[in-house]
Amino acid sequence: MFGKAGTRAVRWPRLHIWARRSGQVAAAVGLTLVLSVGGGISAPAATADETPYLAFYTPPDPLPAGQVGDLIRTEPSRLVLEPSGQLGSFVGTGTRIMYRSTDAQGRPVAVTGTYIEPDVPWTGAGPRPLIAYATIPYGMGEQCAPSRLFNQGIHASLDTGFDVMFNMEEGWIATLLARGFAIVVTDGVGMGVHIAGSPQFLNRMAAGAALIDAARAAMKVPGTSLDPRGPVAFWGWIAGGHAALSAAELAGTYGAGLNVVGTYAASAPTDLASVLAPTDGNVLAGLTGYVLRGIIASYPQLDQPIRATLTPRGLEMLDNTGRQCLMQTAVDYMFRHFEGWFTNDIYAAVAADPFKSLLAAQRVGNVKPNAPVYLEHNRWDPFAPYASSVQSALDWCAKGADVTLWTNEQPPALNKLDVNSLLSPFVDGERSMAWVADRFNQLPTSPNCGQIAA
Repeated sequence: MFGKAGTRAVRWPRLHIWARRSGQVAAAVGLTLVLSVGGGISAPAATADETPYLAFYTPPDPLPAGQVGDLIRTEPSRLVLEPSGQLGSFVGTGTRIMYRSTDAQGRPVAVTGTYIEPDVPWTGAGPRPLIAYATIPYGMGEQCAPSRLFNQGIHASLDTGFDVMFNMEEGWIATLLARGFAIVVTDGVGMGVHIAGSPQFLNRMAAGAALIDAARAAMKVPGTSLDPRGPVAFWGWIAGGHAALSAAELAGTYGAGLNVVGTYAASAPTDLASVLAPTDGNVLAGLTGYVLRGIIASYPQLDQPIRATLTPRGLEMLDNTGRQCLMQTAVDYMFRHFEGWFTNDIYAAVAADPFKSLLAAQRVGNVKPNAPVYLEHNRWDPFAPYASSVQSALDWCAKGADVTLWTNEQPPALNKLDVNSLLSPFVDGERSMAWVADRFNQLPTSPNCGQIAA
């Protein structure tokens, strides 16, 4: 592996890569297959009792006094790759955390997540590094939170339909952990916690703050190998990529005091308005409900105006998606079109205020990150348009930011199934992990602003 041309970077052990990545690719392919057969699925009866989680995940009211990133409570967290815990393992010890953060409107809020302390030593330069990690959307229901799925491997309950969810990113996390990186995975604002309302999905302020404060909270977990002044990188894929890039933009202000050395984001929707057309008729069309519920959770005053634009079918979709994990949402609403859900022209609605300004506020690319950024994006991404990532990169470059845009050239395939969004990060996984490792090892960057074409 190489950093800047001619400079050899540390070569990392390939421990867990193929086992974990093959498991992740299988999960992604499995998701695609599940989505393509839809209603033909049959499965044995399964139930999932979430009541053991309620004591931890119910935030204290009022929140205890403190600062952003302060721990509210912690407890040990079982880490498994699948329910039995017998097929492989994470080389680390898990701690469930609840910490203080900030919501979309700047109010204090409790957020949950998982910190994983590696069992293997850090052999690179300086103190052990920390990756603050944001996942793809696992769902809107609290049972779908990444911190709960670490305990289960697979969440499964057929009591309310096909309520099944895999820990889709466990392969990435297991591989990064095996290389000596400490990991903290945030659930995000409103996800996992036992409260009324929904996650503040794809909100720039809430997502960025939750990820930054997860890093702060990880530094305060007792008995870790972390140095409070040690290096931090943000990592995310699709919606998690939006969160990572939001954190990168907020790091210089909201994240002051953290030693942020870089941000990696794959297939990130940098401009939410551009995702509207690709979502219409997509296998993940049901994410429309996640976006609407995220807007309502972030800006409650828009609840009734949004509901007033929905047909009875649209209202049913909005209510159902609030209880679901991603696979249920995909199975229920794959390939649906907006005209069945909205009473008006949704494209005209988002082109006018208040929705135009609201979506513009979630765009990343307007604030210069204070550390290097690496964007990985497929040229023919059918869900988060490549052109939006290019424009965000160019806007950052114009501000003098250190930006690398890696274009994945995997040809388009089964666009309505989002194959190019789901698989390209795996194709480029080694390159991406090497870039992050180089940041932790204080190697020079090789930004390519001059080669990015609009």
